[in-house]
Amino acid sequence: MAVMRSAKSYFDDFTMNQLSTLPAGRSNLLLRALSQADGDLLWDHLEPVALNRGDVCIESQRPLTHVYFLDGGLGSTVMPDEVYGSAEIGAQGYEGLIGVPVILGAMQTPHKTFMQVGGPARRIAVAPLLRAIDESESLRKLLLRYVHVFQLQVGQTAYANARYNVEERLARWILMSADRLGSPLSLTHDFLSLMLGVRRPSVTDATHILEGERLIKASRGTIEIIDRAGLAKRSNGCYGVSEAEYERLIGPWR
Repeated sequence: MAVMRSAKSYFDDFTMNQLSTLPAGRSNLLLRALSQADGDLLWDHLEPVALNRGDVCIESQRPLTHVYFLDGGLGSTVMPDEVYGSAEIGAQGYEGLIGVPVILGAMQTPHKTFMQVGGPARRIAVAPLLRAIDESESLRKLLLRYVHVFQLQVGQTAYANARYNVEERLARWILMSADRLGSPLSLTHDFLSLMLGVRRPSVTDATHILEGERLIKASRGTIEIIDRAGLAKRSNGCYGVSEAEYERLIGPWR
């Protein structure tokens, strides 16, 4: 597992009350949604960390030790496959957490989660988080609502891979990434290939099509959204299901 550098100085002066005053892109929205009482259950156990690109937060079939509340960056949950290559099944940003299996009582998973884009986070060891969940029904309900949204996202990815073409799926993943990182995006074709579960030439072709339709502007390693509404329409309903459910159950974030 990659070494994570301390980000303590970034958070030293923060309290649960001050957390709500931070810009949305700089603090975790699940932690923002906590009541003062629920925040007090977690705050002393949260350890600030700076996650770098490539850092592994969850290793496949290894015991989970921490749950990560991201304040920035982009996490990628993949299904490792030595024969066909890994494919992404889910993404996490400042709207959520890395460690959904823990919330459901599973202490390991066949999936792997690592950082596609680095950023600040706060992590908590499994034991104090589970104690807090046992103690607070409101905390448990909030985290389970996020689990529902994340599972919906994973299901939507599976459905998209079965029913939608590469351009529609690419439009979805660009929008999902922009929700978490803003635009322009630093997304390589190798990363997009992993996200979409297709070969790199297919990503190149789909990118050129969306660029030709003046929905995005692509340069080496960078994608800028030119027409967000048009890109959402181009996804043909492939984007927005889990996002709308998040806003219904937890709150606005896009």
